[in-house]
Amino acid sequence: MRAAAGKFLLAVQEAGRIYRHVESKKGAGNFVTEVSVDETDTPQTPVELFFILAMIAGEGIPVQTIAPKFTGRFNKGVDYVGDLVQFEKEFDEDLSVIAFAIQEFGLPATLKLSVHSGSDKFSLYPIINRLIKKHDVGLHVKTAGTTWLEEVIGLAESGGEGLQIAKEIYVEALAHFDELTAPYATVIDIDKAKLPTPETVQGWDSEKYVNTLRHVQTNADYNSHFRQLIHVGFKIAAKMGPRYLTALEANEAIIARNVTGNLLDRHLQPIFG
Repeated sequence: MRAAAGKFLLAVQEAGRIYRHVESKKGAGNFVTEVSVDETDTPQTPVELFFILAMIAGEGIPVQTIAPKFTGRFNKGVDYVGDLVQFEKEFDEDLSVIAFAIQEFGLPATLKLSVHSGSDKFSLYPIINRLIKKHDVGLHVKTAGTTWLEEVIGLAESGGEGLQIAKEIYVEALAHFDELTAPYATVIDIDKAKLPTPETVQGWDSEKYVNTLRHVQTNADYNSHFRQLIHVGFKIAAKMGPRYLTALEANEAIIARNVTGNLLDRHLQPIFG
């Protein structure tokens, strides 16, 4: 208990302060509250999760989703790296802990486990599917980053100005590597030696760029280091302003096809189907 409090109590108390501030502005019941403790150096055990939920209840936070850090690597935009058997054991225990905490502490009955970064963890989806059905519970999966990557894939696939924008995003992201990657040090593994040079990327056609970025591990061109850098490079697109947004609108059909196929066929169906 002392060890868990030493790690998490101050953070949960701050979460309580933030919740009450938001509640004062929006009103109780008008927003969904998640508490996330995933971007830490070490994973939480199911016992630590139990104490975190006890602290959350003590702060009076009506938490709807809780995002712990699981064993293994949940890097941005790429598949899980770790022991699948150990993950299954801990995920199963975490779901049991949540069910018990709901009863013991009066937390919302709809409290769900949340998986960050949940996108592209293809090797975990059969396990998660089986366990949420076993426990008859819901699940929250954070997938925002993979949609941004599908935007870039769609732009590259469209050719012309879209492909040029996709190339520029990579070149600028590489030039600002340290600035972009520092905030995500615990959730990315990028070997700079395995990143292509700007000159190389400028010579790519649409097919080469798309195959390098799209998460198909059996494709010889796929580069997880390239993909992770683009994942954290969204600020580059933001700085492009209207130019980037205009390109999205001009290539809406291609981008929509990529986004829909990725989320529906590769995420929602395997997790919940």
